[in-house]
Amino acid sequence: MTLLDNILEANEKFVRPEAFPPLPKQPQKQVAILTCMDTRLVDFLEPAMGIKRGDAKVLKNAGNTIIDPNGGMIRSLVVAIFMLGVEEILVIGHQDCGMANVDAQALKEKMLARGVSPEAIEALNPNLSHWVGAFADPITNVEDVVSIIKNNPLIPKDIPVHGLIFCPNDGHLDVVVKGY
Repeated sequence: MTLLDNILEANEKFVRPEAFPPLPKQPQKQVAILTCMDTRLVDFLEPAMGIKRGDAKVLKNAGNTIIDPNGGMIRSLVVAIFMLGVEEILVIGHQDCGMANVDAQALKEKMLARGVSPEAIEALNPNLSHWVGAFADPITNVEDVVSIIKNNPLIPKDIPVHGLIFCPNDGHLDVVVKGY
């Protein structure tokens, strides 16, 4: 049985239309959360914050980074603010993030071994390490991402942008930037 087969089988057992009332598209807590895709945060970060289904718009990527100041993350935040009523943004990094101290050369070698062309890798601007969003310190990264969002001309100045660090071991949050 394949992974996809297992997922579809689990889905058949999960689906109970009467058990899941429809929810509005607007987040009930008017918050957008930009966080990391780390698997240790799944079913852990949101409950640790008192966030449940329908409460927040949650955006995830490797390292909770913003590489392109007009790219997908900013686009999603603009939609969340102007179309879905988001009033605050939380940038949440975490301790022991895998994007801290990425070995760009090892990544490049793995990409080449899987058939990615050297030209495609060399075309990444300004370089692979920057493109992938590598950073040295999760706290500094959160501060940088908060600054990128706050200073983006598409984000209203009255939207508080907070920065936090999450512990993937015990679930506690530390405030890095209070956006009020």
